[in-house]
Amino acid sequence: MNRAYRLAAAGVLSAALVAGTAAAASAAPASPAAHSATAKAPQKAALTAKASTNSVKAWQEFRISGTSTGIKAGTKVTVQQKQGAKWVALPASVTTNKTGAYSLRVKLGIKGVNQLRIAGGGAVSPVITVTVR
Repeated sequence: MNRAYRLAAAGVLSAALVAGTAAAASAAPASPAAHSATAKAPQKAALTAKASTNSVKAWQEFRISGTSTGIKAGTKVTVQQKQGAKWVALPASVTTNKTGAYSLRVKLGIKGVNQLRIAGGGAVSPVITVTVR
């Protein structure tokens, strides 16, 4: 057998093997979870946040609470404050409980409208505003 013929024969066999494998894979049923009505797709990480008040005096304590979904229980979440164009982490953080809920105490000293959000587990909450007077 000459070399060209052997290479052509090997190519045909390889193509047949690949085609056979693909056909076998496409004929195989999908995983049982794909057909199950109760199977859940992984949830995208998300956080909610709500302040206990919309307005406080400087350095008056208030609470931010919310829930997390798609984030492992015990994940650390941190308050972030918009300062200029940057989000700056404040020294206020807590871990989520086994149901994904969290609540933390916050004090702000920058007078005016403060934009805050919660970040953790690869997610950030929608922005909440608290006015410091």
